[in-house]
Amino acid sequence: REVEILMFLSAIVMMKNRRSITVEQHIGNIFMFSKVANAILFFRLDIRMGLLYLTLCIVFLMTCKPPLYMGPEYIKYFSDKTIDEELDRDKRVTWIVEFFANWSSECQSFAPIFADLSLKYNCPGLHFGKVDVGRYTDVSTRYKVSTSPLTKQLPTLILFQGGTETMRRPQIDKKGRAVSWTFSEENVIREFNLNELYQKAKKQSKPREEGPEEPPAVQAAAGHPHGETKKEK
Repeated sequence: REVEILMFLSAIVMMKNRRSITVEQHIGNIFMFSKVANAILFFRLDIRMGLLYLTLCIVFLMTCKPPLYMGPEYIKYFSDKTIDEELDRDKRVTWIVEFFANWSSECQSFAPIFADLSLKYNCPGLHFGKVDVGRYTDVSTRYKVSTSPLTKQLPTLILFQGGTETMRRPQIDKKGRAVSWTFSEENVIREFNLNELYQKAKKQSKPREEGPEEPPAVQAAAGHPHGETKKEK
């Protein structure tokens, strides 16, 4: 029976890792399901040992939270009051906004990918933003992003053009459930046509610019009036 339990959990780990996009996610899944296997085996051996091990896992989970991404990025962070104001300020600007929650492991794994995209594609006509729907629950209601512990809508990426939503991932089906979608850099670039959006944004912003345009990476290093990093925030 112990071998059957380990084989079953190994199969679950393999299925779970099919959606993982980073090495950290793969390792995290292995450790998480290893704890589940250990808990089951301890309970089979002695219920007292099982309760002790389960208590230690809960204490560890509550006290040792995974670190938040603090690397370079070119993203503006919105609150419940500033998101609508910024989207309506200049209808010529295209926004890609991530709706996230700090407690979501999927959001934490996607954070460095979204930051890297912001460094590559940010320009005067194409901006990147984030809003914590775990903190601003009225924003999650307004933009129909579920924040329940079992939700598959976190993170959610929404493309705003002219201040209006034109696309989102993951999509929501007729029953209100999120359609499975992998948040990899390649998928975001392809689904949101970032290369095409970037070229169009550069052409639209040229008449408003006073000097030659710098590459996105150079702009990010020098700072940008429309963006802010976590340190600036």
